[in-house]
Amino acid sequence: MKKKSYVTPCGTIHYWVGREALHSSPQLIFLPGLTADHRLFAKQIQYFEGKYPVFVWDAPGHAASWPFALTFALMDKARWLDEILQKEGYEEPVIIGQSMGGYVGQAYSQLFPEKLKGFISIDSAPLQRRYVTAAEIWLLKRMEGVYRHYPWRALLKSGTNGVATSDYGRKLMYKMMMVYDGDQDRYAKLAGHGFRMLADAMEADLPYEIRCPALLICGEKDMAGSTARYNRAWHRETGIPIEWIPGAGHNANTDAPETVNAIIMRFVEAL
Repeated sequence: MKKKSYVTPCGTIHYWVGREALHSSPQLIFLPGLTADHRLFAKQIQYFEGKYPVFVWDAPGHAASWPFALTFALMDKARWLDEILQKEGYEEPVIIGQSMGGYVGQAYSQLFPEKLKGFISIDSAPLQRRYVTAAEIWLLKRMEGVYRHYPWRALLKSGTNGVATSDYGRKLMYKMMMVYDGDQDRYAKLAGHGFRMLADAMEADLPYEIRCPALLICGEKDMAGSTARYNRAWHRETGIPIEWIPGAGHNANTDAPETVNAIIMRFVEAL
């Protein structure tokens, strides 16, 4: 994987690409969730690199993609992603987004429906306004204060045990959270901005229609918010196929990497 960078008006995004592959297309675009970084998809990159072109980033404001002005919207992230993909010549992207990464994928589909070759949501949720309550949106806009006043050690514990069930998944999330150790203010601002950005995108009440082949993946033990409930409703209302991962939490791709990799491979091979 080769590390590269892309300059935006708000800061520099750092990302990694692996171009040498048995198949030239489609290209697999791995987008980590809020406060996680490119390491979230280490097991997927290890498996798919050399088979298909792959891409993963530290999302704006995260890990290496810092400093970064937290003034951007979800649609800005999707546009920057498209600019990077154009720069890399990735013309048939399959977006594989975990949690917040799945929301970025839906924003991308809204902006560039003709470009998206496929979409896989991993423990994410639908972006349409009708799925969430007014109370949930109200809370999303106020999460920064929660993270700022929560004791850091307790936040580390809940942030790792709450998103993963496996030893590997929890240790990995711990390492990613430790990027912000000693700077809880940065962590709170990053998380708070992410949730506000999400609330704003939901309140925009856009169609966010997925027109390409799509798949939902969700851990059976995903306890992050109402993710499991959202996925059941998403599947029921749209007919998008869903794969439930036994024993996995919110970061299902780290709790059951072999299972998730096999599911992704089947999806990609069927395109």
